[in-house]
Amino acid sequence: MSALVITNARIVDPASMTDTRGAVLVEDGLISDIDTAGTPGAPQGAEIIDARGLVLAPGLIDMRVFVGEPGKEYRETLQSAGEAAAAGGVTSFVMMPDTTPAVDDGALVDFLVRRAEATSQVRVLPAAAITKGLAGAEITEFGLLQEAGAVCFSDGKQSIQSSALLRAAFTYAANFDMPVAHLPFDKGLTGDGVMNEGLFATILGLKGIPREAETIPLARDLQLALLTGVKYHAAQISTAGSVSLVREAKQKSNRVTAGVSINNLTLNENDVGRYRTYFKLATPLRTEDDRLAVIEGLRSGVIDTIHSDHDPQDTEVKRQPFAEASDGAIGLETLLAAALRLVHNGDVDLMTVLRAMTFRPAQILGLPTGRIARGAPADLVLVDLDYPWQVKETELRSRSRNTAFEGARLAGKAMRTIVGGKTVFELSEEALA
Repeated sequence: MSALVITNARIVDPASMTDTRGAVLVEDGLISDIDTAGTPGAPQGAEIIDARGLVLAPGLIDMRVFVGEPGKEYRETLQSAGEAAAAGGVTSFVMMPDTTPAVDDGALVDFLVRRAEATSQVRVLPAAAITKGLAGAEITEFGLLQEAGAVCFSDGKQSIQSSALLRAAFTYAANFDMPVAHLPFDKGLTGDGVMNEGLFATILGLKGIPREAETIPLARDLQLALLTGVKYHAAQISTAGSVSLVREAKQKSNRVTAGVSINNLTLNENDVGRYRTYFKLATPLRTEDDRLAVIEGLRSGVIDTIHSDHDPQDTEVKRQPFAEASDGAIGLETLLAAALRLVHNGDVDLMTVLRAMTFRPAQILGLPTGRIARGAPADLVLVDLDYPWQVKETELRSRSRNTAFEGARLAGKAMRTIVGGKTVFELSEEALA
């Protein structure tokens, strides 16, 4: 692999909390030198990239991505998800186990690892199911799944309702020192609700999902996490009450973390408008007060990670009456730009936003990526923070088109994405014109 030198860059590294001008030398897929004074010595024949003052950051790590392969390849494959990720500056993503069959067997984890290496432009990190078939009844073989290459355990869109089973799973995972990313929701309280419970749902004549459907199981999860000592990651929180619960738990344990969807950070229940099904999500969009609360949670460090919650759905299941449409929206390509909305609005500084999508996910999962440091894998993204563009579903690389940002005018885009020292995406000259 030829050497690569990125010069004239604004290097933003959340791992070391540095923001400086300089150059980076990449050799054999690793960062071999960082020079803040000028240009590091480059081997003969090295490729030179002039960053023109753009931000050079670690490649994004998305902790919650759903892929159709295997079973529903018409929605998304590892290849198409990889292309979408690369275009969005995402160099690694955690693939949820919600496939057909579910990722509950070591052989399937091994298959996904090999398949991703053969077809995906970015690193695919399989999450293994906590329970067999994601049914919430019987725990999977954690040791075999870890050995096969799983980076964490999760039941994806499902939430384990049995406290006894969840305690056993937490205890089991703690023995392997593996993180558990669990989605807290109470099926009984959620019922057949389709959006956030409140005045707006009443006006639309839709059944609501109360905040307590999230906070009650979250409180249980946190207590069990403290009891067992597991590395617990609240996969997705969306309410002010949830932020308070996580803040309290973090005062007692440094093994508790939490994530938030970019949708809940940048959108609220009013975006549902007149029954717009692309905004029907799980977790549902909440009130503006809840949105502001999770932003404050991110700013204060209570919330650790931002993810896309990329969930491709085909047209047939989304273009239905709102109550009957499937949940989910794609988001790999819009994650970075949507997160930069928070920066441009002055809600959160750039370092905090990037830290939640690079270094913190890497820390939680025990990855060597997510940083710009000598010896680290050269997973990098060049970002133009002010590049103006409009989201058009026909131009998205995902096989599905169910974006919650269709038509949105955004500022900020990945100009080049590098994985292991190799450029996997570069914005075309036509797009730059």
